[in-house]
Amino acid sequence: MTTFMLTFVIFLLAVSGMALGLVLSGRRIEGSCGGLNRVSGMDSDCGGACRRPCPRRRAAEARRLGL
Repeated sequence: MTTFMLTFVIFLLAVSGMALGLVLSGRRIEGSCGGLNRVSGMDSDCGGACRRPCPRRRAAEARRLGL
C-alpha cells in the first residue's frame, strides 16, 4: 500500500507541476496535426487543415514570427 500511495503522490506532483507551468506561462493548450499526419500514406485526422490554415491562423503565425 505504501508503494501505491508514493506512486500516486509522485504522479499528482507531476501533473500539478505541468498544470502550474501551463498557467504561469500564459499560453493555451493547442493540438497539432502531427503524428500520423506526417506518415506518408496515412490519412489526416484534420482533413489536411494543417496544410491549408485559415486566414486568421496565417495572420497569427505571421505576428508570432514577426513578419
